[in-house]
Amino acid sequence: MFGSGNQELRVDYVPGESNTDMFGGNSNWRGPIWFPVNDLLIEALERYHHFYGDEFQVECPTNSGKWMTLKEVAAELSRRLASLFLPDATGRRACQGEDSRYASDPHWRDLVLFYEYFHGDTGRGCGASHQTGWTALVTRLL
Repeated sequence: MFGSGNQELRVDYVPGESNTDMFGGNSNWRGPIWFPVNDLLIEALERYHHFYGDEFQVECPTNSGKWMTLKEVAAELSRRLASLFLPDATGRRACQGEDSRYASDPHWRDLVLFYEYFHGDTGRGCGASHQTGWTALVTRLL
């Protein structure tokens, strides 16, 4: 938060669509899951593991008491990102949100959309649904 005079400015965590036009409409880099950023992070963790090895460990997830190598953290992040597209026991995929057609209708069940970004809390796809460029990075993670 930043205050100046009678004005208060803040950048909040917003897990999905932006709540401000500050960055040109619905642009929101403060909470959602963006595949290009995550792919770069995973690649960096893999490279750092190559340098530091198995002796260097970090707590993952934070405050869990579970310690992992950087390679294991990269694998865990990859698993989580891939899980956005994989059906659960009921056939629901997190990326499809609450739309039941994608889980139950045989005409929609196998339609997996590559959204621009994903809701940071639920994994629901947000933005454009035809981002087969950068969201296709998920194939590297599978």
